[in-house]
Amino acid sequence: MVMHELGLLTAVVEAILQAADTASASKVNEVSLKVGTLSGAVPEALYGAWPIATDRTICEDAQLRLNVIPATVYCSKCRQNVTIDEFFALLCPVCATPTGQLATGREFEIEWVEWDCPDTVGAPAAGTDTGSMLATTNTSKLD
Repeated sequence: MVMHELGLLTAVVEAILQAADTASASKVNEVSLKVGTLSGAVPEALYGAWPIATDRTICEDAQLRLNVIPATVYCSKCRQNVTIDEFFALLCPVCATPTGQLATGREFEIEWVEWDCPDTVGAPAAGTDTGSMLATTNTSKLD
């Protein structure tokens, strides 16, 4: 099971390294991923594979945070998203109306990354600026 998650995290680390290189980041401190419960990724396996995926990179000591997104479907009768489990039978679990309109749960994406950037504009002698990459804002986006 960890092999699948290792492949996913290897792609995540590669994307982060590209963005960090563009930002001249020297170290990645923290990474947050959105992981849907129906994404196929197992949180425990992601945590286990993280040290392997980040080995000998600027992400090596970074903390991994997972924002687990529950699976929901939109029910036209209830007029809302309703949480489902892995045994979902194409019926709204609240009112039994047929629905297959998955609203959330398949996510697997970088939510944000925090990194250190060298001081480039005569700021205080601390030597580093903490920067970040936000996948959901236009500050710095990863695709």
